[in-house]
Amino acid sequence: MASLPILEQETLFQTGTWSYRIPALLYLPRSSTVLAFAEEREDVVDEHAKLIAVRRGVHDPASHHVQWSGIETIDSAQLKDHRSMNPCPVYDEVSGKLILFFIAVPGKISEQHQLRTKINLVRLCQVTSLDQGRTWSAAQDLTEGTVGSEYTNWATFAVGPGHGLQLHDGARSLAIPAYAYRILGREQRLSPHAFCFLSSDHGATWAPGSFVEEESAGECQLAEVRSGGRPVLYCNARSSAGARVQAVSYNYGLHFEGGRRVEALVEPPSGCHGSIVAFPPPANARSQDSWLLYAHPTDPKGRKDLGIYLNRSPLDAASWTKPSVLFKGLCAYSDLQYMGVGPDGSPLFSCLFEFGTHQQYEKIIFVMFTLKQVFPYTS
Repeated sequence: MASLPILEQETLFQTGTWSYRIPALLYLPRSSTVLAFAEEREDVVDEHAKLIAVRRGVHDPASHHVQWSGIETIDSAQLKDHRSMNPCPVYDEVSGKLILFFIAVPGKISEQHQLRTKINLVRLCQVTSLDQGRTWSAAQDLTEGTVGSEYTNWATFAVGPGHGLQLHDGARSLAIPAYAYRILGREQRLSPHAFCFLSSDHGATWAPGSFVEEESAGECQLAEVRSGGRPVLYCNARSSAGARVQAVSYNYGLHFEGGRRVEALVEPPSGCHGSIVAFPPPANARSQDSWLLYAHPTDPKGRKDLGIYLNRSPLDAASWTKPSVLFKGLCAYSDLQYMGVGPDGSPLFSCLFEFGTHQQYEKIIFVMFTLKQVFPYTS
């Protein structure tokens, strides 16, 4: 399985009575808490999703071991007669509130049905926790107040999946990655575009930012980087055009510059969700601008061989390294987190990803590794 050395590996969700898909990972450094989310399904089919499941872990910085609780379903994270999908957590360090975004879809209505009919049936929802995921509030349907008049201009939409961010602007804004299939022109052409939902009041209210234009872009993740001392919000999105799409925002997600293809980050046919995380570079790096780490299947012919890519100049699409293959075999969606400094003095990361022997979705695995383990000669 693993082709590179790692610090820890554990299977957190495995197909049995239920199937599990769509991982999301969040690390809370103040309490050393790791939260792993996934959709619990009747089987791997999207239309057979049911609820959001979670496992809570406690990271011991001395041993770099995570002690995990059992699988729990977040029973409050649902609307009646809807299935819950696309977990997307974010933590507000100011209020101590953990917010779990998800979408609720009626019955077994598929995304393709919504695209064919151009009738949007998705609801934008959240639950919150004030005790770091031990207990959760009732679900709130945010659709009317957050999406508003745009609802009928979209054939469908979704958040994430994967983690959201707290930004370092004056308001400590929260950002949730999202995408929508827009209905454009008299011909009602469908076009997928990434964007983010933003809150400047610690999650009390939310509003959509502007779309990533020019390139079609679907499921996405966000990272806040510093370039030349200037904060930039970076978006990396799924595409069906053979390569990922990236875009940057200089006003914390309100507007993104036009998207561009990243030829070094290849996509399999029809694309696949990938994960991105920003982190401070090693102390001996020439520049202290942020670096980016990216996880994604590396085989352009299919979802296979999970790779880790590094970019020391995040705004330069040509600066991505070739991948270091973390796990060989069938794989799909993933989510990365930066966890501080590892035992070898280099940045420490965790990754939650889908993996299998006969199909990509047999289990969801958690691993921890350092930058030196995947890129030994990095400086």
